[in-house]
Amino acid sequence: MCYEMTGFIVRPMTTAPAPPRSAATPSPSASAPALDWRIRFGVLSLIWGFSFLLIKVGTEGYAPFQVTLGRLVFGTLVVAAVLVVKRERLPRSPRIWLHLTVSALLLNALPFSLFAYAELSIPSTLAGICNATSPLWGMALSLVALSEDRPTRRRVAGLGIGFFGVLTVLGAWQGFSGLDLGGTAMALLASLSYPIGWIYVRRTLAGAGHSNLSLSGAQLLVATVELAVVTPLFTTFPSHFPVVPLLAIVALGALGTGLAFLLQYALVAEVGPTTAQMVTYFIPVIATGAGVAVLGESLSWSTPVGAVIVLAGAALTQSRPRAAARRGRVTAGGGGATAPTPKSTPTPTPTPTPTERPLRQS
Repeated sequence: MCYEMTGFIVRPMTTAPAPPRSAATPSPSASAPALDWRIRFGVLSLIWGFSFLLIKVGTEGYAPFQVTLGRLVFGTLVVAAVLVVKRERLPRSPRIWLHLTVSALLLNALPFSLFAYAELSIPSTLAGICNATSPLWGMALSLVALSEDRPTRRRVAGLGIGFFGVLTVLGAWQGFSGLDLGGTAMALLASLSYPIGWIYVRRTLAGAGHSNLSLSGAQLLVATVELAVVTPLFTTFPSHFPVVPLLAIVALGALGTGLAFLLQYALVAEVGPTTAQMVTYFIPVIATGAGVAVLGESLSWSTPVGAVIVLAGAALTQSRPRAAARRGRVTAGGGGATAPTPKSTPTPTPTPTPTERPLRQS
């Protein structure tokens, strides 16, 4: 989610199912949003798409760990302000905080840092496309780690197509010439970290008894503490503070981590996780356009072609046959069609299926 998204923490499977809400059928008890969901969807796509550009600009003046710490600080402040306004409490159970420590590492601290380090040596366009491989990694891992996720021909085909797209982006037929393998590997590892975190969250925090907002705010807080401990060990305090990179870090945190999470949180509630997670497919397109237009990064033919193949494969891995989707909406003994209980987390990301993915942040 960058499809880097802070994750929505998995809802208990025993929660009573609620029918999906859409823009056409809003909840009667909810006040109409100030902006149409399509506008907010577009804003979210732009924020996450430009996040890779902001990372690149931030690393021009500050160390990667400092960029990551800054984005987490400002992102946490935004979410904390909303928690205060809504009077939501953070979890108190030590067990939950222990699991949040792991999920914060896998869904925030580690991938954010890896992307920052990767962009020291690779273009932001390539980082954005590597980020789009997350659903592919997630689908592959879910077949091993989640017994309820059964492989289908369509999903296996999507996995193969997606990784063929990765090889196209990287120019495998040229022996990866001109490519920084270390930076690319870090970007791919960052994308792999998200589904690992999603699976961990799904297994440990389902049924935690707290709202997604509360758990996600706590997760961001823990990730901030983790980076606050690590950053002084590997960096020195800046002797000066370049303004443009600093503003990029502030925007990356406040918008790309804090505001983006809140927008995604509201979109999932309004139009459902399947529609909301479609933002994933716009991020690499916007990241590529921003890198080329604003930063002047070069672009060979294989990059956009490979990106399209990656996105096509990712879409196939998340698709389900219509008949199966219809069966999933019929509750046992109820006789009527209702939506299955969503099992989603931040973000925070397949793999669990679209209704099960944590939403992340770029």
